[in-house]
Amino acid sequence: MIQSNLSNQFWNYFLALEEDVEKVARFIEVNEDNLQVYSIELARILLSASSEVDVLLKQLCLYLDDSKPPKDINAYKKIIKEKLPEFINETVFIYRYGFQINPWEDWNNGVNPEWWSSHNNVKHQRHIHFNKANVENVLKAMSGLLICVTYYYKFKFQKEYKEKKVEIDMNKTCEILNPKSKLFKFKVAYHQHPVYLY
Repeated sequence: MIQSNLSNQFWNYFLALEEDVEKVARFIEVNEDNLQVYSIELARILLSASSEVDVLLKQLCLYLDDSKPPKDINAYKKIIKEKLPEFINETVFIYRYGFQINPWEDWNNGVNPEWWSSHNNVKHQRHIHFNKANVENVLKAMSGLLICVTYYYKFKFQKEYKEKKVEIDMNKTCEILNPKSKLFKFKVAYHQHPVYLY
C-alpha cells in the first residue's frame, strides 16, 4: 500500500525549472557578456516560469485579500504593494555566477517589471520579440518566481501550523521547503544553514 501526503507541488515545479536553467548553463555561460543570448529553450523556461508566477501571485493575493479574486498583474501589484510591501524589495542571489536580482523593484515605480513585459511579448508576438527570450529575462523571471513561491508557502504554512502555534517566518519557510534550491537563494539571514550558499 502506498501512502502519500500532498507534496509541495509549486516548490517542486520551481526546482524542475531551476534544473532546466542549470542544464542551459552548461551550453551558455551565465555572465554579463551573454545576458542577451536567446534561444528556444530559454523561451520555454521564460514562458513556464512567468506562467507559474501568474498562478502563484493569484494564490498569494487570495491569502492577503480574499474579498475578490484578482484578475491580472496590475491587480496583483495593487494588493501586494498595500498588504505585503517587503515582497517588492526582496533580493535574489545567484552566488554561482555572482548576480543579485531585485525582480519586482519596478513595482516601486508603479510599472510592471521589464521581464514580465518581455514574457508577454514572447508569448504573443514571438515572431517579433523572440530576442526577449534571453538569459537576463530568464534569470529575472526565475528570481521573481522564487519570491512568489516562497511567500506563497509562508502563508500556506502559517495557515497549516496555526493550531500548533508555530511561528512561520521566512527563515522557517526556507527551512521547511526541501530539497533546497541550488542556484537561486535569498539573503543569508533567511537561511539557517549557510552551508547551502554555494
